[in-house]
Formats: sequence, structure tokens, C-alpha cells
Amino acid sequence: MDYGDKLFWLSVVIQRKYAEVCAEFDLTPAQATLLCAVRNEPRRMADLAASLGMTKNALSQLVDRTARRELVGRASSAQDRRVVMLSATPTGKVLGEAVYAEVAKRLPEIARNLDADDQRDFERVATAIVDISDLSPPASNQRVTP
Repeated sequence: MDYGDKLFWLSVVIQRKYAEVCAEFDLTPAQATLLCAVRNEPRRMADLAASLGMTKNALSQLVDRTARRELVGRASSAQDRRVVMLSATPTGKVLGEAVYAEVAKRLPEIARNLDADDQRDFERVATAIVDISDLSPPASNQRVTP
């Protein structure tokens, strides 16, 4: 297997572990990701779609399904009525925090058979990759009150 194959299979290992955790909370991986993304503060729908690599339409459908479970809600921004903000409901916040905590606890298990130095290296490299990624919009775009 070449490096690309290894990265592909690493993504499968991560997705499988993540899906196991999500199922325990009766959430799809997409719903869990959405809840974790908005658990601490409201986010602009457009920014969230970009961060999650989804079209606005796909995110809207995901939000509709998750809102039917009363886990998230939409609101217009106080600064700009055209901007739609997404936030967790109180129930969604509790569930999002629980999912996030369980994922943070169990995802590192994928490296459990590595020695301590390799585990530290894995954590360092994974952190560096996320830190330089385009997963989050600039902080100035995130703090808009609904």
C-alpha cells in the first residue's frame, strides 16, 4: 500500500470509530458533527457549510432533520437579517457536549497500539494538519449574535 492508500484507510478507521460513537447517541455522523460545531456558540449557516464542506442546500436539509428533533434552531442575525445563524437548543447543547466528550475520549484509541513516542508524534501531526486547514472561518466571522 502506498501513502495515499494508508491515508484513505486511516480515514476509514476514524470514520468507523466516529460512527460507532454517534450511533450510541442515536445520531447520524452528520447530525453529531453539526451539534458539535454549534454546541458552544451560534454559527453562520454559510460559514458552517464551508467548514463542513457541504453545499448550503445540503446543510439546510441536515438542519431541517436535526431541527425536527429539536436539537438545533435557526435565527436571523441581529446585525444582518439576511444572515442565518444556527445554534444548539438546550437539549442539543447537552447532547453535543456529550458526543464531543465521548469522541474526544475514544478517537485517540485508534493509536492505542502505537508506542508512547509514536502516539505523541501522531497527536502533534494531527494537530498541525487541523491547525493549518480551512475548517473554521476567521474568528471575526464567528461571533455574530442572533
